[in-house]
Amino acid sequence: MTTASGMPAIRESLQLALLDAPGGTPAVAALAKAAVEHYALNYSKHPPALLLDEVHRSRRLLAVAVAVCTDEQVGTALRTQIGWLSALLGNLCHHLADETGARTHLTLALDIGERTGEPSLTGWVSGALAMVANSRRDWQHALDHASHGLAHAPGGLRRAQLLGWAQLPALAGMGDADQVDAVLAEADRILETAVEMPGRFGYDLAEHRLHAAEANLTLRRYDRAARIALESIAAKAENTPGWAAASLVLALAEVHEGPDAAALRALDVLDRIPAARLRATARSRLARLERQLSTVDAAPVLDLRERLRLLPAPIGEDGVATA
Repeated sequence: MTTASGMPAIRESLQLALLDAPGGTPAVAALAKAAVEHYALNYSKHPPALLLDEVHRSRRLLAVAVAVCTDEQVGTALRTQIGWLSALLGNLCHHLADETGARTHLTLALDIGERTGEPSLTGWVSGALAMVANSRRDWQHALDHASHGLAHAPGGLRRAQLLGWAQLPALAGMGDADQVDAVLAEADRILETAVEMPGRFGYDLAEHRLHAAEANLTLRRYDRAARIALESIAAKAENTPGWAAASLVLALAEVHEGPDAAALRALDVLDRIPAARLRATARSRLARLERQLSTVDAAPVLDLRERLRLLPAPIGEDGVATA
């Protein structure tokens, strides 16, 4: 468990260690790795803007240490953690609708992963770059990033993650149903025996089911998408970002048969998830649902339309995060 006050304490521990060893030591490198793990494991417990600020401050501490480090092994270890922190920053930017920021941080993380010989970092960041490309419907670049990740990442669950998170949405976007089914079948086989990994850099059945539901939704297999989305919802704790994502995918699958029910489901998400914790990915699904309900004038739909009109943007016109 973590708290809002616990996050700055992690950074302060790193700062205190660097006061005695400005260029770092093996112990400082281990502490930096523990800090990355803390941020990754508790990623969903904090508003994205708050976590982004903490991760940025910690990365800056390590950057100063690397600049004066004289031990090659320690320097490589610190650079690796800078890479993981940059990966987190890229993901956080994506969840704050800052796509250029996301690409910037993720490109740096990819470069560090390749230069330090960290295949897990290279693979994960390639998946994240594919995610960003998929969000702008740039299917070919998403497939290229996914292929790069699959060529570098370890097998097992890391491969399933890249198949489900990175490759699957692009293939669905291209309308390649046969390849979607083939990729899902391979990833499903891996997940049958793989040990799930927690945290932002991990992968589990609930997330995999979310991507599978969304791919089927894109292919207009609405009944199948709804069934799989329900499986994802059942595997997630209520009122978490993953729960919200799966609930909104379910609403999108339901909208054609029951627009009122879909609007009520979306309103339930807005009632349970504060605006500061509502990721840009959820906002995108809500906007998509609103467009699909544009010709419906039922009371729940009108209520949803008004709630979305009043929802503050993730980042305001003055550049200050509202999420």
